[in-house]
Amino acid sequence: MNKTIRIGGASAAWGDTTLGVRQLVEAGGLDYIVGDYLAEVTMAILARMRARSPEAGFVPDWLHAVRPVLGAIRAQGIRLVTNAGGMNPLACRDAFEAMAKEAGISVRVAVVTGDDLLDREDEVRASGLTEMFTGAPMPAAFQSLNAYLGAGAIARALDEGADVVITGRVVDSALTLGPLMHEFGWAADAWDQLAQGSLAGHVIECGAQGTGGLSTDWELVEGGWDDMGFPIVDCRADGGFTVSKPAGKGGRITPDTVAEQIVYEIGDPGAYHLPDVTCDFRDVRLEQAGPDRVTVTGAKGRPPGPDCKVCGTWHDGFRLFSTYMIAGGAAAARGRRMAEALIARTVRLLAEAGVAPYSETSVEVIGADDSYGPARRNDAAREVIVKIGLRHPDPRALELFAREFAAPGVSTAQGITGAFGGRPKPSPVLRVYSFLWPKSGFTPQLHFDGRTSDLPMPPAAAGPACRDLPSPAPDQAAPGDPVVPLRALAVGRSGDKGDDANIGLIARRPDFLPRILGEVTEESVADWFAHYLEGEVTRFVLPGFNAVNFLLTRVLGGGGSASLRYDPQAKTYAQILLDMPVRVPAEWLAGDGPLAGVAPLTGGGNG
Repeated sequence: MNKTIRIGGASAAWGDTTLGVRQLVEAGGLDYIVGDYLAEVTMAILARMRARSPEAGFVPDWLHAVRPVLGAIRAQGIRLVTNAGGMNPLACRDAFEAMAKEAGISVRVAVVTGDDLLDREDEVRASGLTEMFTGAPMPAAFQSLNAYLGAGAIARALDEGADVVITGRVVDSALTLGPLMHEFGWAADAWDQLAQGSLAGHVIECGAQGTGGLSTDWELVEGGWDDMGFPIVDCRADGGFTVSKPAGKGGRITPDTVAEQIVYEIGDPGAYHLPDVTCDFRDVRLEQAGPDRVTVTGAKGRPPGPDCKVCGTWHDGFRLFSTYMIAGGAAAARGRRMAEALIARTVRLLAEAGVAPYSETSVEVIGADDSYGPARRNDAAREVIVKIGLRHPDPRALELFAREFAAPGVSTAQGITGAFGGRPKPSPVLRVYSFLWPKSGFTPQLHFDGRTSDLPMPPAAAGPACRDLPSPAPDQAAPGDPVVPLRALAVGRSGDKGDDANIGLIARRPDFLPRILGEVTEESVADWFAHYLEGEVTRFVLPGFNAVNFLLTRVLGGGGSASLRYDPQAKTYAQILLDMPVRVPAEWLAGDGPLAGVAPLTGGGNG
């Protein structure tokens, strides 16, 4: 029962620094290093790579990260688990084994497959399923079609002695849960341990985001962003774990920074659905256990559903972006007029050529607070970036725009510059299409030691129902209460899932939560983002660590690589919400109050 397993998270996504593996190896004392490289649209990119070459379709960055320290990894007995296999995990294995052989190192590598359903597209179409979030019918053709598998096959590979496990699409947290199931022998119905292990994986799956990276209070992060520490979790058999980072590396680990990562890209925190367990994070407790050490307990679990989520991507025409810098008085007004004129000119040219108009256009003036909609305050900006986004089924229509895009620099207003990249180029629009598919329809396969084994998905099980969990009553403001920005009361983090966004807020003090609940309502958040919002706002409360989570549906203009927005993934949404004015008791601003020194805003708050 005193055994702990030490796991480091070395990557947040394809494109993260390749230095994470080396840093964690040099820190020493690790049992596992996991590497997460996949996002929804990444699978479509990898599918195109595989179509061009049968040896491609995986993430090569993982090999670049591991190569310099592979000898030290073997010497320390560290085992590796990664989803860098992407659309071609067997080719990733072959490339890794060739690299190890060249270095004179013997490694036993296992591969998990079974997530790719593209060769079963006809069967999927015959089911008549619609998109699980929007109800849309299936597209004419899929670029990729992959299920989110769980941790069971990873645990089995480690049971059989694999030193390295390479997977295709699995849920990100499974990379950590699999080793914990193997090490502690957790049964498939050890729901609370599985939930805690999944939470450990969720905390480290985004690399330095779990060690103070992207934290609201960025100015308090110590050690510098140039050498941020990657996260380490020390996990116990009961599921509890402590988050830390390598000594001497940058970052800041406090209950608030860990909480920000917990609320990242989740929906209902009482029903966080994974293939192995349905997690309830509402009563999670975070405790400072020492400098840059936070202990996490309290996640609860119950049986998962009978289905797996499947993410498909499909091609929906093309898009093009162009940006200009404009300086001087009335820069925003000049920029908007210039963009509108350029769009109007090219629409006219398309009509003259007998071509349909653009499917969608987007103009955003960055520096004039366009992301704030009606709450913008910076129309007088003297220096802005104007972004023009266009979508069209035919890339040739966008190429016409590209031929004209420089014309405003000589035919509109002074002060336009910044066309450094030359003519912009069209790129494919890839949309995400998600649905549920019965687990009985999947057979994950384990490739190890020259043999392939089928690993049927576990059947649905009975277990505890969702708990009722009381939350604090909202504290309603009184007439005349002073107004402060929400960031005085809370920190936050936001993220995306397709066209939906979530914004998690964590109260800076427990006694701030009731006032946050009274002021930051579903209605006030919907009003704050009304310029983007096409769906609904739902609020969930996490009283265990004094947090709330807002789910905003259909708010990203299609999201990911389908959107024409400057921020198609809600990376800025928490910071935008933290500027919302809220009313607080006057005594909080007094000399001995919790907000002493905070300057009140002029004007009213919400409610």
